[in-house]
Amino acid sequence: MSDFTPAIDQIAMVHQGKKDAHELTIEALSHIDAIDRNGYQLNSILALSFDALENSEKINPALPLAGIPIVIKDNVEAVGLPASAGSLALRDFPVKEDSTIARRLRKAGANIIGATNLSEWANIRSPGSTSGWSALGGLTANPWKHPHSAGGSSSGSGAVIAAGLVALAVGSETDGSIVCPASLNGCVGIKPTVGSIPRDGMVPISSSQDSPGPMARTVADTALLLEVMMSARGFVDAAASNFSPTIGFVKSWTTNHDGTNALLMDAVSKLSSAGLTIVEIDAPTPDDSVGLDEFHVLLHELFDDLGEYLTKRCGGSPQSLADVVAFNNANSTTELQHFGQEYFDLALELGGRGHEYLAKRTRNLDWATSMLNKAFTGVDVLIGATYAPAWMSNLGGSDDHSGASWITTAPSITGDPVGCLPMGITEGLPVGLGIVAPAYEEEVLVASMARIEKVLDIGILQPSFLR
Repeated sequence: MSDFTPAIDQIAMVHQGKKDAHELTIEALSHIDAIDRNGYQLNSILALSFDALENSEKINPALPLAGIPIVIKDNVEAVGLPASAGSLALRDFPVKEDSTIARRLRKAGANIIGATNLSEWANIRSPGSTSGWSALGGLTANPWKHPHSAGGSSSGSGAVIAAGLVALAVGSETDGSIVCPASLNGCVGIKPTVGSIPRDGMVPISSSQDSPGPMARTVADTALLLEVMMSARGFVDAAASNFSPTIGFVKSWTTNHDGTNALLMDAVSKLSSAGLTIVEIDAPTPDDSVGLDEFHVLLHELFDDLGEYLTKRCGGSPQSLADVVAFNNANSTTELQHFGQEYFDLALELGGRGHEYLAKRTRNLDWATSMLNKAFTGVDVLIGATYAPAWMSNLGGSDDHSGASWITTAPSITGDPVGCLPMGITEGLPVGLGIVAPAYEEEVLVASMARIEKVLDIGILQPSFLR
């Protein structure tokens, strides 16, 4: 029992008096009970708001989001939900006030009914981490094929949207954490320019790369949620504009999967046949030093940023990354049952922002800025493949990232916006097309994504729910 009605259509029905928020909330909770908690056991929802039904009767239906149900990743604070980052370490520290994101959602008339499961600590704990697993939430499944990964770290946000349980979800991304689950589950996601959405009340990894972002089943719905989250206008109009972007096809942004690459070339051909200008771009694949610098920058920032967040939220302990490591060791039968915390240990060894950090960040930023400046010359957006189809989840055996392209690497380092939309189905699983725009060019990104969505004409994908 799913509902794939776009959010914009649900809102129109409320505004026209054909539905009300209470009905929509009852339906969403019913879908979650039937598919997420029971039946297929998608396990995309970590927690439900106890007053979801009560709230649905209080929201002004004339507001932009009209009381429709929405879920948020459980690393974003909203009163009544855990904001745990999936960790038992934060379970006993209830949220005291809404984050700016939650306040903006409620002000626009959203009914925040639950928090989505995620890769614990947004996948920054261990090389053996399994995307979609957290100690508090368990393992999120893929709605297409249950044993396969829902991606990460916004695993539950991607799965719940793709499964038709709700129409809108909030995710977050440091490098790939919206794009990956959008691609693997068959939905739309946007990571906006870093800093364009306030990050107070969001469990951090990296101030230079973290950003919350919207996830939905259509570009128009994603644009609507982006307007609310950014407190901006123009994105919904951009999605309806029939803009004709000049597209840079980055030839090195491919995967190791023949079926995915064939769909990418077919998409490029369709865009060209539709009259869009395609410019082939040669961009070098980053060497290992780029990835290592980026990774170390994230760990340096994690050391500082997580400590600052924990001190504000928890007061006593945990108030540092070291405290979290100690908690996990003390609760190893639950927290460390499938994989360790080697990345946390390395972050403690590296320490916070210092001379070594600055050198790595400068090298990283110089490389990424130079690469993207050249690539964007004469084009509006860049496109490429994102990920091969979802791999089999393997608790304790880590993720199979061999099928990932490099499309999120440079924009993650520079903070440029990136989006993903469905490109097609291969081997019974969806794969996504990635689109990158220059910083603060979200209107161009949304307009380009909408035009690509229209040309590809795939429609809203409905998963197979194969056990």
